Amino acid sequence: MKQLFNHLNFDQMRQFGTFFGLLALCALFTILSPHFFTTSNLLNVAQQSAIIAVISVGMTFVIITAGIDLSVGSVLAFSGVVMASVLHAGLPIPIGIAVGMAVGFTCGLVNGMLVTYGKIPPFIATLGMMSIARGAGLWYTDGRPISGFDDSFRFLANGEIFHIPVPVIIMIVVYAAAHFVLTRTKMGRYTYAIGGNADAARLSGINIKLYLNIIYGIAGLLSALAAVMLTARLNSAQPIAGIMYELDAIAATVIGGTSLFGGKGTVIGTLIGALIIGVLRNGLNLLGVSSFIQQIVIGSVIIGAILLDTNLKNSKK
Repeated sequence: MKQLFNHLNFDQMRQFGTFFGLLALCALFTILSPHFFTTSNLLNVAQQSAIIAVISVGMTFVIITAGIDLSVGSVLAFSGVVMASVLHAGLPIPIGIAVGMAVGFTCGLVNGMLVTYGKIPPFIATLGMMSIARGAGLWYTDGRPISGFDDSFRFLANGEIFHIPVPVIIMIVVYAAAHFVLTRTKMGRYTYAIGGNADAARLSGINIKLYLNIIYGIAGLLSALAAVMLTARLNSAQPIAGIMYELDAIAATVIGGTSLFGGKGTVIGTLIGALIIGVLRNGLNLLGVSSFIQQIVIGSVIIGAILLDTNLKNSKK
């Protein structure tokens, strides 16, 4: 074991630490609640974590570039109600999903263009989109939810394939694809390069504007995919859906080891971070802890992860 750790770099050791933290958390809740460590509950945790986990993939790409996306929850709501309206109009499910995904990608692309061509800081650009998308969703539906969908659509949330919930399968596919992109493709290398040193990346010939637009577009696209999963699960698309999801996505990403300063991070770490949040919520619910206290716990975990990231960066300097 000692030889294994000697061959790991610091970031890999941090990722292992996060994984062991997840195991310790599971062990704690197993001791405190007899209902936690059961097959049905663990699958429930994975299913509940899937939506935030999918959103967090897009957030990981954005944060690796030293950006941020505060609009993911609002984009989820807007793309969800547009998709729902198309389905209620009687169009086929694939067309409805495609329209919703197009809305999400467009919102993300606008974020990217505001950052790259408008020279607006990502925090401000996506904060504006958060308000615009939320308002657009409320205006589009007159503030009312759109409910009632076919069982074939709801299969995306309630169905199983080989006894594995469909949302978990979707999550696995998304993470496998994202991991491949970040570790095996030119886009992945450029994503890290932009976050590590944007000026050096530009001088190296990387088209920063193009790749940032694509990355923010991916974040919007994955928010729309999460909207499909959430709508199928609730049997309802609500313009107020996704509130505070951006904070959960940021938390999962940062807890998983992605640096807010850019240039470092993995989707595997983000998945662990999303599962930590899911386990925390599930375990605290089983223990009867108030949802208000849960927010305090999650917020404290976020602050702790950011403090760790900041201290590690300063120590390297």
